[in-house]
Amino acid sequence: MSRAVQITFDAHDPRRLSLFWAAVLGYVHPAPPGVELAEGEDPLAAWDCFLASIGVPEQAWNSRSAIEDPAGTGPRLFFQQVPESKTVKNRVHLDVRIAPGLAGDERMAALEAESDRLVLLGATRGQRTDPAPPMEAGFIVMADPEGNEFCLD
Repeated sequence: MSRAVQITFDAHDPRRLSLFWAAVLGYVHPAPPGVELAEGEDPLAAWDCFLASIGVPEQAWNSRSAIEDPAGTGPRLFFQQVPESKTVKNRVHLDVRIAPGLAGDERMAALEAESDRLVLLGATRGQRTDPAPPMEAGFIVMADPEGNEFCLD
């Protein structure tokens, strides 16, 4: 039997990090429990209203956040507030599949374009590894706004 997976990020600012990853992956913030969002309604504003209505102190509203694949196929990402900072390289990271099926210059151009977009969203660009067939198709190492490494693949 297979299991569903949720990927959890420790964060200083869960809301900011969830907004970044939602933009990277095309994910959405789910509505609060029992709340039906109107077309175009801001789910984060709905969460603030929901948390206030159940008595959660405002200083705790940014203690966690989540995003989901609107198609329901990708894993849910959960962001939880922690006091400590990231101190070492991730042992596990995400590969964001930007260019499956592309090769050579076409692949690297697609990765470069996505890298530029993500830098505007707050990512930091790291090392580029060029294609070296047959073992290496090429990728770009990035870091999210809190320093978590990921690759554009």
